[in-house]
Amino acid sequence: MNYTETYERYLRSAEEAIQNTCRRMEFHPSVLGESMRYSLLAGGKRIRPVLFFAVCDALGADAKQESDFAVALECIHTYSLIHDDLPAMDNDDFRRGKPSNHKVFGEANAILAGDALLSFAFDLLLAACERGPRQRAAARCLSRAAGAEGMIAGQSADLYFSEHGASESDLLELYRNKTARLLSAPVEMGAILADGDTAAAREFGEALGILFQMTDDLLDEKGESAKVGKTLGKDKAENKLTCVRIYGLERSEDLADQYAERCTKAILKLAGENEFFLSLIKSVRSRDH
Repeated sequence: MNYTETYERYLRSAEEAIQNTCRRMEFHPSVLGESMRYSLLAGGKRIRPVLFFAVCDALGADAKQESDFAVALECIHTYSLIHDDLPAMDNDDFRRGKPSNHKVFGEANAILAGDALLSFAFDLLLAACERGPRQRAAARCLSRAAGAEGMIAGQSADLYFSEHGASESDLLELYRNKTARLLSAPVEMGAILADGDTAAAREFGEALGILFQMTDDLLDEKGESAKVGKTLGKDKAENKLTCVRIYGLERSEDLADQYAERCTKAILKLAGENEFFLSLIKSVRSRDH
């Protein structure tokens, strides 16, 4: 297996599904659909839908039939980025190397674009639920990962801990909710749809999510803005709760290596072909964007 070619194949599937969905985003006034499509089609790694397609392939679920789950994932992720970039949140002018949504369409329209993408994701999920109990269970998994016991809780903690003291346990809770829940969701959903081992899927997804956020923190400290596609150095300037703040740079690098090893051990418990996932773990650990 060639990892890059396989990733690109899943990425093409994700982009095709997203572009097909965007053709349905014609709303009035037209600025609403335009602002939704602007951010949804801005590119990026698409790691969440890629993970979903890869797990479906590995475990035997019909990824093409279930592609609306991948699009819903990306709608939710994109809405979170639009809102995250707002002045009241992280106040970032760039995302994926392009001006943030609010810099193009204004703050109010950016808020509404994010709201609309979240609602649209649940339209997709509700339609999928009509196909059967596995689809309903997968939709419930994503709903919980995205809401007040998942990503939103993590974003709230991110704001809170920028102004308050924090411990190692606070950092891990932040990581699990802010990033790991929405990275674990595609792995768990694929396992649910394939009637696979959801516990093993959850263990791998959570470890991968924590590793991903650790490397994100490290990139903010030592990365290059041109490669990463957003403003760097903001975590330290705004006293964000990061592994670098808690452990320092050298110790954080060691811990990222440990979480990469946890990912490797976890994926070996999940039935199916795992070569792609082993390469993905290495790619996440060594990423520069």
